[in-house]
Amino acid sequence: MMLMKRRVVLAGGAALAALAVVRPSFAAGTGNIFVSTEKGNEVVVLDKSYNIIKRIATSKRPRDMQMTRAHDLLYVACGDDDSIDVIDVAKLEVIDSIPTGPSPEMFRLSDDETAVYVSDEENSTVEKIDIKSKIATQTIASGAEPEGILIMPGGKIVFATSEVADMVHIIDTDVGAVIKNILVGTRPRRFIYLPRLNEVWVSCELSSEIFILDAKTYEIKGDSLIIIPPGFKEEDVTPVGMAVTRDDSKVLLSLGRANHIAVIDSKSHSVLQFVLTGKRPWSVDLSADETIAIVANGLSDDITIIDMTSMQPVQSLPIGRIPHTVVIDD
Repeated sequence: MMLMKRRVVLAGGAALAALAVVRPSFAAGTGNIFVSTEKGNEVVVLDKSYNIIKRIATSKRPRDMQMTRAHDLLYVACGDDDSIDVIDVAKLEVIDSIPTGPSPEMFRLSDDETAVYVSDEENSTVEKIDIKSKIATQTIASGAEPEGILIMPGGKIVFATSEVADMVHIIDTDVGAVIKNILVGTRPRRFIYLPRLNEVWVSCELSSEIFILDAKTYEIKGDSLIIIPPGFKEEDVTPVGMAVTRDDSKVLLSLGRANHIAVIDSKSHSVLQFVLTGKRPWSVDLSADETIAIVANGLSDDITIIDMTSMQPVQSLPIGRIPHTVVIDD
């Protein structure tokens, strides 16, 4: 497959946001914020006032996290101990651990939350692991160093990225095999799904691109996007984490070495705002009421809190060594 011609999207008049003093409110609920730290071997918990209330010791190198729909359990992929730890959200402690293949990086819970699909980075496989029995029921070969995982509604189709093969793999879970490979940019990392637009967005870190796929035909739609803040070069942009609003109107894109989050209009692909963060923003999560976004900054060991109404950063807070993923429990 030939790559599409790339389209560079610049600021388009959007101003860089300066640090603000606005303090956004949380939706009803605990408001607790969970941040995994790769080198700290812990999940740091902050309350809704951004005070650290606990550091939960985990297995080594905690990375991706996902909370159950009931918000009672938080699953944490621990890459150096080949496991997924299970945290009781009420007790704020690890209560179980699920063995995986070598170096789990990203995972997603199945629709019924009885299984996890895990990208095993060193084994070049995607595993489906039954949570109750802790047994792998499917082991699916992928390209080298798989990372991003996306389960489509209904659970029949799973998307996975291969960082080395520069591909997106389309997996049919009924047969437990890859049914299509899509060549994208260099080092594809993460996905977001926009159901109203019938699109899957893929971040490609080393080619500075976002590829947009048709969620039904799995074909690349249009040109890839490159989002460059003013004053930076294309090679400074290393996109990884993304988040999307519930109405699919806005995509938040972490720009890595460019030290900004871009807020993008999902239809026009214009940049609504570039928001200053710490060094190498990695992942981003939105609060339930979408009034705030919280960004994990991997090289400055902190998180940045963003007021989504003004699209300005509120403050950055030190967290621990190499924060990876943020999950807001609200």
